[in-house]
Amino acid sequence: MTTPQFSRRNFLTTSAALAGAAAAWPMMATADEKPRAKVERLGIGSIGLRYQGSVITEQARKYADVVAISDVDRHVREQARASFGSTPRIFEDYQEMLSRKDVDVVMIATPDHWHTKMLVDAVRAGKDVYCEKPLTLTIDEGKILRNVVGNSDRVVQVGTWQRHDHNFRLAVEMVRQGRIGKLNTVTCTTSKNPTGGPFSEMPVPEHFNWNLWQGPTPDVPYIPQRSHYTFRWWYEYSGGKMTDWGAHHIDIAQWAIDSLPVNIAGKATLPTIENGYNVAIDFAADIDYANGVKLVISDEGRDGILFEGDKGRIFVNRGGAYGAPVDELKTNPLPRESFTVYDNDNLTRPQRSGKIDAIVNHMGNFFDCVESRKKPISDIESQHRSVSTCHLANISMRLGRPLKWDPQLEEFVNDADANSWLKRDYRAGFEIG
Repeated sequence: MTTPQFSRRNFLTTSAALAGAAAAWPMMATADEKPRAKVERLGIGSIGLRYQGSVITEQARKYADVVAISDVDRHVREQARASFGSTPRIFEDYQEMLSRKDVDVVMIATPDHWHTKMLVDAVRAGKDVYCEKPLTLTIDEGKILRNVVGNSDRVVQVGTWQRHDHNFRLAVEMVRQGRIGKLNTVTCTTSKNPTGGPFSEMPVPEHFNWNLWQGPTPDVPYIPQRSHYTFRWWYEYSGGKMTDWGAHHIDIAQWAIDSLPVNIAGKATLPTIENGYNVAIDFAADIDYANGVKLVISDEGRDGILFEGDKGRIFVNRGGAYGAPVDELKTNPLPRESFTVYDNDNLTRPQRSGKIDAIVNHMGNFFDCVESRKKPISDIESQHRSVSTCHLANISMRLGRPLKWDPQLEEFVNDADANSWLKRDYRAGFEIG
């Protein structure tokens, strides 16, 4: 197992801040500064209205009107309606909302275990969809989505908004254009998963539909820590930081690597606390790609992504992009014609950085594509492949052994035990397909 050394990342501490390099990069228009072509005022139906759901719904309101809200927590949906005006209809069951003809576009910001079923149902109801990351709970769910969305005429954008952050896209474009020479290693680093438990079973609150919240997952007694934000630390509903942050960082890494995994070696310490968080306490993985690049995933070190080539290194996170190749943009800028990772930009230039600005850009791209019917920047295929890499790492970690992967067949090589982890059973009445 390769463990990234802190010194590999700290080489950047003496680099100039991105501000100097950005001066050599084209100035970037924002959605507010450069109005987009007007989309006819469509109707938005939002599912899951806690923090992130409210954020993306607010950004979508720049382009369409909120007409319906669905959440299994009555307090959340009533607060959301108060925030978005008295006009939207509210629903406990999203299926009722999807039947409305005035809902054209659906925002999905529920816990991970609901993403695939809701997306399938929305597409089959004829809606365009913006779905939060991570796209799926299992690799087989991604195959289902590829077929359902691919056989429709619907536009689907996944909420991996780091693709619209200037720093991350700059790093990817520089790597793809050879500014660090031949890429050989990428290191993605995030923090550890939290630990907790044992937690006590509690009566289900009167305002909360626990049965609907669980949906496709096994029916278990209500424990408050299983729901809302902390669902992320239960393997039944998510994949911990590996999918929560990996859906962002591993997506960017794989965008630059431009290949698919073939070998996965994960290592983790798994908790054993009954009625407690059950995602990995410590985790790491080495992943070999078909083109020879190695991806190292670690929960130790400086949060971000380090790209290493035979002629230089670039480190990027939400604070900026750093390294000698970035500094050199001041005298040797990357020309606009070198932007090759996405072909359907409506703007003439990439946009500025920062989470809210990037979400604005990402949502704008979605509505551009709703209007043009072109492929959005975070389409189903790219995001299925990115989150599949996260799932592969989690499977290797939980099995405690290296795995060989066939990226064309999307199955493990001669390994029936590992292949049994590609899907999960769904609770009766909540099947996906």
